[in-house]
Amino acid sequence: MLQTGDTLGKIAGEKAGILKRGIPAFTVQQPEEAMCVLEDKASNLNVDLQVVPPLDVNLLNGQKLGLEGEHQYVNAGLAIALSFTWLKRTGHLELANQDHTDSLPEQFIKGLTAASFQGRAQIVPDQYVDSEKDGDLVFYLDGAHSPESMEICAKWFSGAVKGEHQSDKAKPQVSSSTHQLKKNIMQVSINVHPFNQCALHESKLLSEILLATLKSSSSLAFMQILLFNCMTVRDPELLLPQLMKTCASQDVYFKKALFAPNMSVYHKVGTHALPSAVPEADLSWQLTLQRVWDNTMQKDKGREAKQVNHVAEEMKDDTGKGGGSHESSSVVFPSLPLAIKWLRDTVRQNQSVRLQVLVTGSLHLVGDVLKLIRK
Repeated sequence: MLQTGDTLGKIAGEKAGILKRGIPAFTVQQPEEAMCVLEDKASNLNVDLQVVPPLDVNLLNGQKLGLEGEHQYVNAGLAIALSFTWLKRTGHLELANQDHTDSLPEQFIKGLTAASFQGRAQIVPDQYVDSEKDGDLVFYLDGAHSPESMEICAKWFSGAVKGEHQSDKAKPQVSSSTHQLKKNIMQVSINVHPFNQCALHESKLLSEILLATLKSSSSLAFMQILLFNCMTVRDPELLLPQLMKTCASQDVYFKKALFAPNMSVYHKVGTHALPSAVPEADLSWQLTLQRVWDNTMQKDKGREAKQVNHVAEEMKDDTGKGGGSHESSSVVFPSLPLAIKWLRDTVRQNQSVRLQVLVTGSLHLVGDVLKLIRK
């Protein structure tokens, strides 16, 4: 934002710098303020500016885009138009001359379905948590840092966690302790004397009751956690309420919000000097983010509480550092590794919980989390 401007028109003007005289250009549907600037720049340079429609999902022949999110169909449509133009200019006429309004070359479908983009709508289960004896920890990473991208991120996250919840309901949740309990239940029936039919009947009935209880109690409790940070040039008053509002519209509510500083160091363009020493963590910005979150929560008191009582105690431990206790709806950690450690400790202490952690607000934050959970 520091480099491209503080209005859509100014940003569009900077982006239009890529236009070259006489060279075709492509864009997608834009807000009127931005589109007017693009069209004006294109006209001055005699550029054929084309507005590309989103990809028709039917052209994928039943397959799915490699990148998550409805907005990726807009990006895919743009990628297809650019690719066909490049193929035509470089002489690959066998592909370039195909009519891609009704079908796509197999190579295009393969590329679109195999595409990946780390840190954008990315789901990463934590490999350091043993789901056989611990709870589950899954990270949902998206580097959204504007109100518009935050809305898209929130819709993607809500759809992903609700879809995961539904698929989890459709399959049995069996842990190592579950297997042992089932084994013990079966032993109850086996040890009954075969000629004592009454006792055998009661034993089978007891087994059925215990197994039914086991089945109902072995399901995971899904809890949504936010891990957030953003650059100081961003406005959290625009980002956090947008995130909370969009998730709530999908009936998804965060149990707790965690705020921690990035590990990566940010430098403006043109800055070459690196700090000679690592300063003590300044948490003033994270405390500001926490206040914005808490104030937004207070304004939203009328919403239905979405909390899981039987795992609440697991969320009440205290680090004694940062702002807020873990009993509150938000907490500030002095470092990102401590936040990750707390998440892992939480699921290790409770087999019945799956933490679904949305990491967003900054691409620096997303990159740092990916480094930490893959070490």
